[in-house]
Amino acid sequence: MEKLWYRECTIGRRFIIKLEPGAKITAALLDFARSQNLAFASMVSAVGSVREVEFTDIQAGAHLPMTGPRIKTHRLEGPLELMGLAGNIAPDAEQQLGAQFYILGSKSSGEVVGGRLVEAEVFATCEIVLAEYIVDGIERHYSATSGVDTLYIEEK
Repeated sequence: MEKLWYRECTIGRRFIIKLEPGAKITAALLDFARSQNLAFASMVSAVGSVREVEFTDIQAGAHLPMTGPRIKTHRLEGPLELMGLAGNIAPDAEQQLGAQFYILGSKSSGEVVGGRLVEAEVFATCEIVLAEYIVDGIERHYSATSGVDTLYIEEK
Protein backbone atom coordinates (compact mmCIF):
# COMPACT_ATOMS: atom_id res chain seq x y z
CA MET A 1 0.00 0.00 0.00
CA GLU A 2 2.05 2.86 -1.33
CA LYS A 3 1.76 6.24 0.42
CA LEU A 4 -0.15 4.77 3.35
CA TRP A 5 1.22 4.17 6.84
CA TYR A 6 -0.69 2.93 9.84
CA ARG A 7 -0.48 1.60 13.37
CA GLU A 8 -3.21 -0.36 15.06
CA CYS A 9 -4.33 1.11 18.36
CA THR A 10 -6.63 0.15 21.17
CA ILE A 11 -9.32 2.27 22.70
CA GLY A 12 -8.43 3.92 25.98
CA ARG A 13 -10.46 6.24 28.15
CA ARG A 14 -13.17 8.68 27.02
CA PHE A 15 -13.57 12.10 28.60
CA ILE A 16 -16.51 14.49 28.60
CA ILE A 17 -15.06 17.95 29.22
CA LYS A 18 -16.86 21.22 29.90
CA LEU A 19 -14.92 24.45 29.52
CA GLU A 20 -16.21 27.62 31.15
CA PRO A 21 -16.26 31.13 29.62
CA GLY A 22 -12.80 32.61 29.21
CA ALA A 23 -10.98 29.28 28.92
CA LYS A 24 -8.49 28.99 26.04
CA ILE A 25 -9.42 25.77 24.23
CA THR A 26 -6.05 24.59 22.89
CA ALA A 27 -4.17 25.43 26.09
CA ALA A 28 -6.86 23.87 28.31
CA LEU A 29 -6.92 20.63 26.34
CA LEU A 30 -3.14 20.30 26.34
CA ASP A 31 -3.05 20.96 30.10
CA PHE A 32 -5.79 18.37 30.58
CA ALA A 33 -3.96 15.79 28.44
CA ARG A 34 -0.79 16.29 30.47
CA SER A 35 -2.68 15.98 33.77
CA GLN A 36 -4.25 12.69 32.63
CA ASN A 37 -1.02 11.30 31.12
CA LEU A 38 -2.57 11.03 27.66
CA ALA A 39 -0.02 10.20 24.98
CA PHE A 40 -2.44 10.24 22.03
CA ALA A 41 -6.00 11.54 21.94
CA SER A 42 -8.51 12.41 19.26
CA MET A 43 -11.38 14.88 19.26
CA VAL A 44 -14.73 13.10 19.06
CA SER A 45 -17.01 16.14 19.23
CA ALA A 46 -17.17 19.74 20.40
CA VAL A 47 -20.05 22.21 20.63
CA GLY A 48 -20.49 25.60 22.19
CA SER A 49 -19.46 29.12 21.36
CA VAL A 50 -16.12 30.89 21.00
CA ARG A 51 -14.63 34.35 20.66
CA GLU A 52 -11.16 35.77 20.03
CA VAL A 53 -10.57 33.02 17.49
CA GLU A 54 -7.24 32.71 15.69
CA PHE A 55 -6.86 30.18 12.90
CA THR A 56 -4.84 29.69 9.73
CA ASP A 57 -5.64 28.67 6.16
CA ILE A 58 -3.55 27.80 3.14
CA GLN A 59 -3.37 30.61 0.57
CA ALA A 60 -4.98 29.93 -2.80
CA GLY A 61 -2.39 28.74 -5.31
CA ALA A 62 0.01 27.52 -2.62
CA HIS A 63 2.33 24.64 -3.39
CA LEU A 64 4.50 22.36 -1.29
CA PRO A 65 6.38 22.79 0.88
CA MET A 66 4.21 25.33 2.66
CA THR A 67 5.99 28.30 4.17
CA GLY A 68 4.85 31.29 6.22
CA PRO A 69 3.89 33.43 3.20
CA ARG A 70 1.66 30.59 1.93
CA ILE A 71 -0.35 30.47 5.15
CA LYS A 72 -2.87 33.17 6.03
CA THR A 73 -3.75 33.95 9.66
CA HIS A 74 -7.29 35.03 10.54
CA ARG A 75 -8.42 36.64 13.78
CA LEU A 76 -12.11 36.99 14.55
CA GLU A 77 -13.53 38.71 17.61
CA GLY A 78 -16.79 36.77 17.44
CA PRO A 79 -18.66 35.37 19.15
CA LEU A 80 -19.09 32.38 16.84
CA GLU A 81 -21.19 29.26 17.25
CA LEU A 82 -18.76 26.35 17.47
CA MET A 83 -19.93 23.91 14.81
CA GLY A 84 -17.03 21.55 14.98
CA LEU A 85 -13.56 20.90 16.28
CA ALA A 86 -11.52 18.05 14.83
CA GLY A 87 -7.97 16.91 15.34
CA ASN A 88 -5.64 15.19 17.75
CA ILE A 89 -3.11 15.51 20.51
CA ALA A 90 0.20 13.70 19.98
CA PRO A 91 3.76 13.82 21.29
CA ASP A 92 6.68 15.19 19.31
CA ALA A 93 10.13 13.58 19.04
CA GLU A 94 10.99 14.92 22.54
CA GLN A 95 7.69 13.49 23.90
CA GLN A 96 6.22 16.97 24.43
CA LEU A 97 2.49 17.02 23.70
CA GLY A 98 1.18 19.20 20.92
CA ALA A 99 -2.27 19.69 19.43
CA GLN A 100 -3.42 19.98 15.86
CA PHE A 101 -7.05 21.07 15.80
CA TYR A 102 -9.28 22.38 13.03
CA ILE A 103 -12.26 24.59 13.81
CA LEU A 104 -15.58 25.38 12.11
CA GLY A 105 -17.64 28.26 13.39
CA SER A 106 -20.63 30.24 12.19
CA LYS A 107 -20.99 33.99 12.29
CA SER A 108 -24.28 35.69 13.15
CA SER A 109 -24.76 36.16 9.36
CA GLY A 110 -24.77 32.37 8.90
CA GLU A 111 -21.40 32.43 7.15
CA VAL A 112 -19.22 29.48 8.13
CA VAL A 113 -15.49 29.98 8.62
CA GLY A 114 -12.72 27.70 9.70
CA GLY A 115 -9.21 26.44 9.45
CA ARG A 116 -6.33 25.19 11.58
CA LEU A 117 -6.98 26.43 15.11
CA VAL A 118 -4.25 28.39 16.83
CA GLU A 119 -6.41 29.36 19.82
CA ALA A 120 -9.97 30.34 20.73
CA GLU A 121 -11.55 31.56 23.93
CA VAL A 122 -14.77 29.97 25.17
CA PHE A 123 -17.65 32.46 24.99
CA ALA A 124 -20.60 30.86 26.80
CA THR A 125 -19.60 27.21 27.11
CA CYS A 126 -17.71 24.49 25.29
CA GLU A 127 -18.55 20.81 25.65
CA ILE A 128 -15.98 18.37 24.32
CA VAL A 129 -15.71 14.60 24.03
CA LEU A 130 -12.08 13.49 23.85
CA ALA A 131 -10.97 9.90 23.22
CA GLU A 132 -7.67 8.37 24.29
CA TYR A 133 -6.00 5.79 22.05
CA ILE A 134 -3.24 3.48 23.19
CA VAL A 135 -0.60 3.27 20.47
CA ASP A 136 3.18 3.17 20.16
CA GLY A 137 5.32 4.50 17.36
CA ILE A 138 3.42 7.69 16.55
CA GLU A 139 4.90 11.16 16.97
CA ARG A 140 4.44 14.55 15.35
CA HIS A 141 7.45 15.61 13.27
CA TYR A 142 8.21 18.43 10.86
CA SER A 143 7.79 17.24 7.26
CA ALA A 144 10.20 18.79 4.75
CA THR A 145 7.86 17.62 1.97
CA SER A 146 4.76 19.42 3.24
CA GLY A 147 6.44 22.15 5.28
CA VAL A 148 4.26 21.48 8.33
CA ASP A 149 4.24 19.19 11.36
CA THR A 150 2.58 15.87 10.54
CA LEU A 151 2.18 12.50 12.20
CA TYR A 152 5.20 10.26 11.83
CA ILE A 153 4.31 6.58 12.02
CA GLU A 154 7.27 4.37 12.83
CA GLU A 155 7.61 1.38 10.52
CA LYS A 156 7.38 -2.03 12.13
